[in-house]
Amino acid sequence: MELNGRKPVIALVGATGLVGSTFRKVLEERKFPYEKAYMFASEKSAGSTIQFDGQDYVVQLLDENAFEGKGIDIALFSAGGATSEKFAPVAAAAGAVVIDNSSQWRMDPDVPLVVPEVNPDDAFEAFAKKNIIANPNCSTIQAVVPLKALQDKYGIKRIVYSTYQAVAGTGMKGIKSLEEGLKGNDIFIAYAHPIANNVLPHIDSFLENGYTKEEMKMVDETHKILGDYNIGVTATAVRVPVFVSHSESINVEFEKAFGDIQEVKDLLTAAPGIVLRDDPANNVYPLAREAAGTDDVYVGRIRRDFSVASGVNFWCVADNVRKGAATNAVQIAELLVNGRK
Repeated sequence: MELNGRKPVIALVGATGLVGSTFRKVLEERKFPYEKAYMFASEKSAGSTIQFDGQDYVVQLLDENAFEGKGIDIALFSAGGATSEKFAPVAAAAGAVVIDNSSQWRMDPDVPLVVPEVNPDDAFEAFAKKNIIANPNCSTIQAVVPLKALQDKYGIKRIVYSTYQAVAGTGMKGIKSLEEGLKGNDIFIAYAHPIANNVLPHIDSFLENGYTKEEMKMVDETHKILGDYNIGVTATAVRVPVFVSHSESINVEFEKAFGDIQEVKDLLTAAPGIVLRDDPANNVYPLAREAAGTDDVYVGRIRRDFSVASGVNFWCVADNVRKGAATNAVQIAELLVNGRK
């Protein structure tokens, strides 16, 4: 990105939503440099006033002319797939690099799918292609951060995901469903069954192969981000009555042997973006409550899988709204501003 010493002009699309509001918070906390900012949303929210970085902003209507003449360099999108499909190319044509949080562009071969700790160089492919970068699915993001370190050292033959996903992954509808359910008022605006005091093995719609879209997203995105389509990947995605932070049980079978399990722990401790919480004798392991409000990926319960020649099990937790969405997108924007290392 050629800024020639100036700070970028940024735009937030879907600025009033759950992830959009977290965009604002993360940008402030990380002191992201910018020259000017624009806030966009649908007709429902256009005209309202929101705060960002100590200033009031009037939310502008997102339409075909929204990006014209504004000199926007980076546009952070979190407004749903249909909106991204229509308006991300409009923003890109106006000169902005779009970082999109929806699933719309993730598997497009001309759109890089980026987790900065894993495949940062892929972000720069956007300039030669569609000027769009996809933010991966929240459950995939936290998983591939530790998997990358393991892949580089041992090679990966197979991954088995079992996820325990918070209601924030469904946005405000999911949060309201749990809030009301805990009061004894079961509402059905987000899920087919009550979520309070329940566990739902159903995230997104079911496909003909028996998997859900969420599960297949994890399969397909893992292949694309790690750059290895020969890895066997399977997933079961489950919604649990937790407000924020996804938890995952991850089983990995390696191509190469490893020594003592401490070798794996040391490897993960040294990897970027990971906090090790692994002292089960003292009840220390990653917790959803601990991860909430943070940007790290927490890993623990690391143990050898004795059922295969070389494999491990571990528990992985992260805030799905922050690292799983807003923070990862902001980290991509930081990559663009700072350039290749």
